Amino acid sequence: MVDIAALSALIEPEAKALGFELVRVKMTGGKSDPTLQIMAERPDTRQLMLDDCSVLSHRVSDMLDALEAEGRDPIEEAYRLEVSSPGIDRPLTRLSDFADWAGHEARIRLVEPVEGRKQLTGEIVGVEGDRVTIDLGKHGRTEIGFSDIDNAKLTMTDKLIAATAPLSSEGADEFEDAPDDIDVDLATAEDKH
Repeated sequence: MVDIAALSALIEPEAKALGFELVRVKMTGGKSDPTLQIMAERPDTRQLMLDDCSVLSHRVSDMLDALEAEGRDPIEEAYRLEVSSPGIDRPLTRLSDFADWAGHEARIRLVEPVEGRKQLTGEIVGVEGDRVTIDLGKHGRTEIGFSDIDNAKLTMTDKLIAATAPLSSEGADEFEDAPDDIDVDLATAEDKH
């Protein structure tokens, strides 16, 4: 099993050296298609352009190759590397994400049920200390500890789309005619690192 915290600790300095903030490191795909997924963003734009994905992918790949050459490979099996922007309906992985996106709707899955509910959908009210307040509409407001959140992501709403409208669409026209078998959102390295 891959130690995601240790892997994140290796990847974060590489992202920061390029001026990016690490959003999430995750292994997906199970045994049949193991994929190391890295989401990062530029702090000023909250997105990553395709060139940024490529630069970060190469930097992380080189770092992982060097560790493998030293016999310290953090991922023993073959895997794919995907580097992407978190997108509009982004995952909320840091406590600061909940503060930054206050006023927007999120879907939150809890580690353990709270008041009989394991999934909450509502507007993020804010953060105080390590507690996140969510307005659940007719169910009222609830506070949950950040450590009680299994995963969370923003919900695609008109308000979120309007809030992210200034995000750059530069280069989008280059991909309209791209072949269907090319995934233009991800910079992917297919080799074992």
